[in-house]
Amino acid sequence: MKRCFHKQTLLITLTAFSAALAAAQERASAPAEQGAFAQCVVNLQRQARAEGISEPIVDEVLGQVSYVERVIELDRRQPEFTQTFADYFSKRVTPTRVEKGRRLLAEHAALLARVQRKTGVPPHYLVSFWGLETNFGSYFGNMPAPDSLATLACDQRRSKFFTAELMAALQILDAGDIDSDRMVGSWAGALGHVQFMPSTFLRYAVDGDGDGRRDLWGSVPDAMASAGNFLQQLGWEPGLRWGREVRLPKNFDFSLAGRKKQRPLYEWAGMGITNALGQPLPPLDLPAALIVPAGYDGPAFLTYRNFRVIMGWNRSEYYALAVGHLADRIAGAGTLAQRLPTDGVRLSRAQVKQLQTDLQRLGYDVGKPDGILGPATRGALSQFQQGSGLIADGHLDQELMDAVTAAAAQPASSAER
Repeated sequence: MKRCFHKQTLLITLTAFSAALAAAQERASAPAEQGAFAQCVVNLQRQARAEGISEPIVDEVLGQVSYVERVIELDRRQPEFTQTFADYFSKRVTPTRVEKGRRLLAEHAALLARVQRKTGVPPHYLVSFWGLETNFGSYFGNMPAPDSLATLACDQRRSKFFTAELMAALQILDAGDIDSDRMVGSWAGALGHVQFMPSTFLRYAVDGDGDGRRDLWGSVPDAMASAGNFLQQLGWEPGLRWGREVRLPKNFDFSLAGRKKQRPLYEWAGMGITNALGQPLPPLDLPAALIVPAGYDGPAFLTYRNFRVIMGWNRSEYYALAVGHLADRIAGAGTLAQRLPTDGVRLSRAQVKQLQTDLQRLGYDVGKPDGILGPATRGALSQFQQGSGLIADGHLDQELMDAVTAAAAQPASSAER
């Protein structure tokens, strides 16, 4: 017991020493980090002046920005890339959000109809984007946008992109559309009711209430008119829905799924695909792509041109499916016909990157391993499943993860296809 006591005491001492050492290292690195950020800000001020930003904005806004460590933490773990589809979807398309969306659809009917006449975008889609982006304006984010953007501009990972966004934010302030103390947003600098990035704001935000300013924080007319204008410019096709949930026949070839594998709607119908209720699809010459985001036993969707437009707003397939289905629900449609499975695996970026490396070693093309479980990786998984005699739906569960890991661990001569 005495020996155990000494071990426990030693463990506590070592733990305390490690914590103290880590704290000391953090304190030692803080001045260096702040010094590098301060120099970066000086360089950003020089660039802002060269781009014609007024001196008061350069000095009083950019000269006063702060480094925000929390922004870097959040940049490293975006939910679109680490959640399962079931997790992502069920947290965003909720009964409460549907009910509120329907209420706001009625409350703002005249405004939304006016935007539709001008842009061709139906009201229920505008309300759906509004709901997904800020829960209908209830939360814009609470970080000063100049601080967030300066922090990311001074981070090496995406410095060029966020430097351009910071310059755009300064132009917005220079134009007088918003005061600097009201320019709050997400950790990534997205702004207002519909979370436009500053460059998107500059190109597509419009004055919807006629007061001479583009106020995406305080004006719902400005926000809805701007969302409609953005979607119109992205190529929204009036009169066409985003897509639909469908029912697949037994023994369907899931290797046909994927956003880049488009076929006319009549061809999908000829394969025995019906709508979610089992009724025939219209035999139209309409390009459509099949997406099965949760695998063969989850919901399936045929997506049309406007789905790709939604992805111009946000490149996540999960996001676009949530926008489309929420819009349908707000317009009066029911819930998904097919349940959401719960067998997906949640992965960190490091785990996804290792999976991509393993697939590359096995000879599958995933592009550059980037830690994002996107279409290229799911396509490679589908090919692996085909070669292994599995259902080729590209859906990652623990069994498939283990199979890829085991195959990649074999000697090179047997691991190569």
